[in-house]
Amino acid sequence: MVPRPGAPGPLTLLLPNLITIARLCAVPATVWLILQHRLDLALLVFVAAGLSDALDGWLARTRNARSALGALLDPLADKALLVSVYVALAATGVLPDWLAILVVFRDLLIVGGVLVLWVSGQPPAIRPLLVSKLNTLLQIALAALALLLMGFGLSAPMLLDAMIGAVALSTLASGAAYVAGALRGSGSPPPPAPGCTR
Repeated sequence: MVPRPGAPGPLTLLLPNLITIARLCAVPATVWLILQHRLDLALLVFVAAGLSDALDGWLARTRNARSALGALLDPLADKALLVSVYVALAATGVLPDWLAILVVFRDLLIVGGVLVLWVSGQPPAIRPLLVSKLNTLLQIALAALALLLMGFGLSAPMLLDAMIGAVALSTLASGAAYVAGALRGSGSPPPPAPGCTR
C-alpha cells in the first residue's frame, strides 16, 4: 500500500514515540544517579531528557507525526521524570520533603479527579492552564537549579529558597485552579489563556 502524498511515513510517525520512550527510560537512570549522589551526571541526563522533549515535539509538529500513542506517552514521560526527580531530591535531602509531597499530591489530585469524572460519565476536556504551564516551568527550573548547585558544589541559598517558594505557591495555585474548574460543573478546568497550547 502506497502512502498518499503528504502523509507521514511509518518511520516519521515512529521516531517521536521512540524519543519519548527513551525519555521514559531516563527516569530510573536519573533517580539512580541522584540516589548515588551523582547529581552532576543526573543534571546531564535531566537536560538531555528536556532537549528530547523539545525534539519530539518539533518532529510531531513539523513532520505531521502526531499520534494517539504519542499524545499519551509524551505527558506521561514528562510527568514521570519530574515527579521522580522531586521525590529523589527530597529523599537525599536536597529539596524539602514537604515540597515533593505537595508536587506529587497536586498531580494525584488532578489525575484522581479526571478518573472520577470519567467513571461518572463526564469525560473532561483537559486543557492546560497558564498557571499550570508556569508551575511546570518553575518545577523544571528548580530541579535543574538544585542538581546544578549540589552536583557542582555551588552555593546560592537565597536563590534556591526563592525558587522553592515560587514552586510551592504555583503548585498550590495550579491545583486550586483545576479543582475550581471541576467544581464549576463542567468537569473541565477553565479555558487557558489565549495562545496557550499543548
